[in-house]
Amino acid sequence: MKRSGPLLTLLGGLVLALVLLSLNATTGTRATSSSTTNDPPPASAPPSPSPTKASKSPSPTPTPPPDADYAGRTDDDSAAIAVTLRDGKAVAYFCDGRDKESWLKGDVADDGGMKLTSRDGAELNGTLKGGSVSGTVDVGGQEYGFTADRTVKPSGLYRATANVRGAEVDGGWIVLPGGRQVGILTRDGKPSAAPEIDPGTGAVTVDGERLTARPVTP
Repeated sequence: MKRSGPLLTLLGGLVLALVLLSLNATTGTRATSSSTTNDPPPASAPPSPSPTKASKSPSPTPTPPPDADYAGRTDDDSAAIAVTLRDGKAVAYFCDGRDKESWLKGDVADDGGMKLTSRDGAELNGTLKGGSVSGTVDVGGQEYGFTADRTVKPSGLYRATANVRGAEVDGGWIVLPGGRQVGILTRDGKPSAAPEIDPGTGAVTVDGERLTARPVTP
């Protein structure tokens, strides 16, 4: 009886120690699990901003050449030519003052280029640069180079149409810088040199009747 007492006491102490160890292990595991479950998720990195394209500056709005009148001579000095520009359109008149003439019209590009045509097949190819229009005009199968400088009134292009003494009359005049005039008057389709007009008023007398030649615009 004396020997079994200490053994029982020792066994009881071991059992108690094992129980305590078991409880500590369980408590630690639950605490760790709880701590892990309640931790907030790691913050995600903000998305990198997408590269933006550089904004393009707006293109300047093209503007047509300014309204103006031009007049000059062909390179061989055999004829005169006048060009009138209004709102991006042009009308031109080629005239040798005797029997060859042509009225042409068309558009003017923003860079000053122009291609004008007529009902009789004539064609003008020119360029406005600085204070003049230069290029070539093909009339009746013959090509003429020309330069027409910018003018101010009364220089410029004039025209008069009427019925005079039973005849259809159509007159065209180019008043060059300096006052010289070149024109053709057609009566029922027959051309001849035109009488001079009064540049200030456009007045002209045709076969005894007074007409008014007016500035030509497209």
